[in-house]
Amino acid sequence: MTLTPAPRSNVSDHVFAQLRDAIVSGAYEPDASLPSEREFAATFEVNRHAVREALRRLQQLGLVKVSQGGATRVLDWRLHAGLDLAMSTAMAAGDVLPLGTLVRDMMEMRACIGADSARLCALRGTPAAKAQIAARVDDLAAAAPDLDRMGEANVALWRAVVTGSGNTAYLLAFNSLVSGALAVGHVPPRLRTAELLDVAGHRRLSEHIADGAADLAEEQARTLLTASLSAPLATRKESPAPREESPAPRKANPAPRKDHPAARKESRA
Repeated sequence: MTLTPAPRSNVSDHVFAQLRDAIVSGAYEPDASLPSEREFAATFEVNRHAVREALRRLQQLGLVKVSQGGATRVLDWRLHAGLDLAMSTAMAAGDVLPLGTLVRDMMEMRACIGADSARLCALRGTPAAKAQIAARVDDLAAAAPDLDRMGEANVALWRAVVTGSGNTAYLLAFNSLVSGALAVGHVPPRLRTAELLDVAGHRRLSEHIADGAADLAEEQARTLLTASLSAPLATRKESPAPREESPAPRKANPAPRKDHPAARKESRA
């Protein structure tokens, strides 16, 4: 991976993002020693303070271990990093981790949390919490067919479900997933059309939760939250439309070889 000099604005962000991606992509392998601050400062054409700030942030994410007076060593992000790594991509517009399945992975995590939250909410949700869910379904229906408004209503609905589950860890993870800092926050609503427009399915979910039917609530939640996984969600950016290729120029028919039957026929003419 080639490192490029930093632009004059947000130099620390630039250094941080490039080093983060180099580590996640494997350009710097676990347990490798990073170049010194002085070397990075020369490579990025920035001062050492910007490099030091970038390394501090990398250490907070669990990507490196900075030793005072010693080498900075790369950690295995699969063992040491948390969801904060995905949240770090919110630092700049268009900042994307070099992980092709990140959006899909976050959507699958969302489906798991949502399905189990629906089950728990059916089992132990208060009447007030269940009433909130029904009200949020009404908001979702009222927002149709505006997908942007439905997307906002959908977040409020699932927040009510997760809150009603009484699971604080699920709620904290949900907050990260929908904050806009993680991949799911950047999925255009039109890529979740199947989920958002299924108002009847959301009403069934609300009814199962209200009835305390935990298994049915979990099944319905999973059906809703996996409907979009068949869409092309592998990357955060939309794939460009395929370019129409110009037809290849047709080659002129080559002259027949002397031993070809057509050539022999011409010679006898």
